Amino acid sequence: MSTTTAPPTREELGLPTFKPHHAISPSEIAIGVIIGRTSEFFDFFVYAIASVLVFPKLFFPFVDPLTGTLYSFAIFALAFIARPFGSLFFMAIDRTYGRGIKLTIALFGLGGSTAAIAFLPTYETMGATAIWLLAIFRIAQGFALGGTWDGLASLLALNAPEERRGWWAMVPQLGAPFGLIVASALFAYMIAVLPAADFLDWGWRYPFFVALAINVVALFARLRIVVTEEFQTLFESRDLQPVSVMGTISKEGRTVLIGAFAPLASFAMFHMVTVFPLSWVFLFTREAPTRFLMIEVLAAAFGLVAVLLSGRLADRFGRRTLLGTCAVGIAVFSGFAPQLLDAGTAGELAFMIGGFILLGLSFGQSSGVVASAFATDHRYTGSALTSDLAWLFGAGFAPLAALLLSTHFGLIASGGYLLSGALATLLALWLNKELASR
Repeated sequence: MSTTTAPPTREELGLPTFKPHHAISPSEIAIGVIIGRTSEFFDFFVYAIASVLVFPKLFFPFVDPLTGTLYSFAIFALAFIARPFGSLFFMAIDRTYGRGIKLTIALFGLGGSTAAIAFLPTYETMGATAIWLLAIFRIAQGFALGGTWDGLASLLALNAPEERRGWWAMVPQLGAPFGLIVASALFAYMIAVLPAADFLDWGWRYPFFVALAINVVALFARLRIVVTEEFQTLFESRDLQPVSVMGTISKEGRTVLIGAFAPLASFAMFHMVTVFPLSWVFLFTREAPTRFLMIEVLAAAFGLVAVLLSGRLADRFGRRTLLGTCAVGIAVFSGFAPQLLDAGTAGELAFMIGGFILLGLSFGQSSGVVASAFATDHRYTGSALTSDLAWLFGAGFAPLAALLLSTHFGLIASGGYLLSGALATLLALWLNKELASR
């Protein structure tokens, strides 16, 4: 008969014991959340901007600019397809080796695959092999991103005072406008100071190197929080531990599906005011990309304020009410706003600022809409899955679909994509209400 020997305690190994000297406040958790999300979104936007300004010329020079951009957006979507598979893999790493090991592998994988893109040869140098390498590294980005879920966002929501849940729920979403502002400003600077030939030769590669540096900083900032015994105890007390993905799907599949569709309006809007308008302006107007990138920076600043405001509004009126109202607003926006992109600078400003305000109000509360509906032991894994699927369904193919619809049927057609996302959100919120009542 075999016996199981308990692992030695810290006292038996002669190591210092941990004695918590203070309660963990939501503000402490928020620091790690904001740093982590900003680094992830910076990686995202660096690739997204390059998908419009760089990749069609360097990897698809054998087709016209529009077709090259569509090909580029098709590769862009690969990361969203790979992300759920990354979650499956890294949840197993988390269960076996712990959250610190998982985060280290995932963030180095994310930063390494992002930096590797900076070294890619072009189509003129290696032909189709260059395209395959771009696709492989894009898949690697998405796969690694599936492992960056650290549970801090869920911990933040659960640890916040009940009357301020909306305020603290918006904190993780601040990473999106911060990441866009830095990425857009960096590309605008590189385009402004370099001749076009130098930018396409080596200048575009610099932001990808910066992404690696930011990921390394974010890794140590997050590890400093996640692997401490104080936080490990808090994760365990809140049942924020990884469990079997298949087990979660079998027991909580309906909640996962509702959670994936609830933020679709926000995520569809996300690309309609970030990636898609840049591609439209770059392809179909004479406007310099630098100028529109700075419009994005300005609009993202409005979005940042709107994300902050969403916290106050959610605490006053309720998250579901705010998300439902924003979904209606996005549906209305979809009916007229896309045409503003053909109305010159004034129209572009109106589209971008109005769109980012709507995006900030909705996106600010889109994280973990149904997290409380999960059984406690499935909350950590279920929240990761809903996030992966929501990005896949709502955002992964948004630039490709919007550009295809617009070029074939006019800008008004791209609003149809937004409208479908808004309707999906309203349906999911209604189902979530029914789920909660049971």
